[in-house]
Formats: sequence, structure tokens, C-alpha cells
Amino acid sequence: MRTVHVRIEGRVQGVYFRAWTAENARALGLSGWVQNCRGAAVEAVFSGDPGAVATMLRRCEDGPRDAIVANVTVMSEGGAIPDGFSIRRSG
Repeated sequence: MRTVHVRIEGRVQGVYFRAWTAENARALGLSGWVQNCRGAAVEAVFSGDPGAVATMLRRCEDGPRDAIVANVTVMSEGGAIPDGFSIRRSG
């Protein structure tokens, strides 16, 4: 298992990024959450098979069609493994 906490910056709010992230993470069998942050960023936690986490990180570099991703930063690794995948309110 691999768990990462990431910050995704660019034009990632108002472009369906959270819902897109949840759909992709669930399709890859990942647990975790995603939420909008103050400013032009989204934070997420992805937990699951290391290969699936790596795939999700690569997908986040592009995001949904209308997104313009400037940066994907892994802020930390490890931590508690979430149960399921959720979209959190803006933080």
C-alpha cells in the first residue's frame, strides 16, 4: 500500500476537477479524498496499490478537459489509510 497527500495547482477549480478526481480514483480502486483549497489549488489523498497511486498522480498532471495543471506536488507519504473515496467541502 502507498498513501500520498498531494497539492494540485493551476486552473483546477470550477472545471470539474474534484468530481473527475473521485471518478478516476474509484476506477483505480483507491481510497482517499479530494477538496478545493483557498487560492487556485486542490488537495487530495490517494491510498492503495503503489502502481494505481502512480497512475493517479500521472492523470492529475493533465486533469479533466478544461483544467490547466501547473504543478502536482506530493506533500507527504504515509499516514492513515482512508476508507473509500470522498469529495470534501472546500478547505
